[in-house]
Amino acid sequence: MSPKNIVFKKICKDKSVGVYMGRRDFVDRVDSVDPVDGVILIDPEALQGRKVFVTLSCTFRYGRDDMDVMGIAFRRELYLSTRQVYPPLLDREKGVHTRMQAKLLRKLGDNAHPFFFEFPDNLPCSVALQPAPHDEGKQCAVEFEIKAFSAESQDSKVHRRSSVKLLLRKVQYAPESSGVAPSVETTKEFVMSEKPLHVKASLDKELYYHGEVIKVHVDVTNDSSKTIKNIIVSVDQVANVVLYSNDSYAKSVAIEEPGDSVPPGTSLQRVYALLPLLANNRERRGIVLDGKLKHEDTNLASSTIVKDGVLQEVMGIIVSYRVLVKLIIAGMMGSSEVSLEVPFKLMHPKPDAVKDSEMEEEMEFQEFKRAYLRGMIEDDDEDGNVSGGEDMAPAEK
Repeated sequence: MSPKNIVFKKICKDKSVGVYMGRRDFVDRVDSVDPVDGVILIDPEALQGRKVFVTLSCTFRYGRDDMDVMGIAFRRELYLSTRQVYPPLLDREKGVHTRMQAKLLRKLGDNAHPFFFEFPDNLPCSVALQPAPHDEGKQCAVEFEIKAFSAESQDSKVHRRSSVKLLLRKVQYAPESSGVAPSVETTKEFVMSEKPLHVKASLDKELYYHGEVIKVHVDVTNDSSKTIKNIIVSVDQVANVVLYSNDSYAKSVAIEEPGDSVPPGTSLQRVYALLPLLANNRERRGIVLDGKLKHEDTNLASSTIVKDGVLQEVMGIIVSYRVLVKLIIAGMMGSSEVSLEVPFKLMHPKPDAVKDSEMEEEMEFQEFKRAYLRGMIEDDDEDGNVSGGEDMAPAEK
């Protein structure tokens, strides 16, 4: 069976404005970003002469519950763009940029109007810090949001009943080609030892996909008089919060400590297998995750790829990964360490593209807020909006 045309929808409480979109994930290809497109359905009677606007925003937010910033809540808008949808400023057909928009306009009728945004190339991807179980309030996160509202003017006060918000995700997939498999080595000399310790750590490749086992090749030649009493191999997630303080946080997301030792004058060659997964780090506060939409699971944040020439300060949170190989060396005055860091990328594979010709003509509408379908009431983090179901959608013509 061909893939269905899934259409997400959400309608404000007073039924004046509804948003219809064919997707909520938008891909950043480094040199270009998928545009945001959709359709706004209006009810002229409910509007009572008001205009309709739609905005696309990117916000970086953190606060005390998320990052212990001395009780100072912070919210910075990285990007905001607003379009007037009704009364339309352009001819209706000129506002149509995609096949999905054209199909929605045919189905929803004359009260439907298209909208279209293009991302600037200097915005971060959607990421969030995992809060502790007792943390309350909004997460520290980079978030994208579409907001449609009716008001007398763009700058007028917007009532919650007349607005609808929905979160989007800006995501990056693995590039078509990866770099050279990383390898790092070091030599350590000791006092009272004629010969040194040599350590090499390498990976099979530079780029790994989420859920893929990472094999770390460790080669130790211990010609020194010291005893290596333990080897610890871990995968670290490094988050650089570059927007406000340039703080760096390193969290181990997978670790192997089998207790290997290397006596003087011997060597060791071993492959350690590590699997970094969110499932094994659910209780760890401060782990960076890919942006999450309601009712959907997520994963460890993907590596950030920054376009050349873009200021890192506007990226919010930059995520990278490394394998850390740590050798614990016994000594008369206590233990010492020798460590190596091997960088790599952790990302999602690029999904297979679905051609327009393969899509079914029939559209399947899906509520933005599914809790109402189950008869449940929950706190809506998208500002208390409800979906109006099919109330605003006319019968297909």
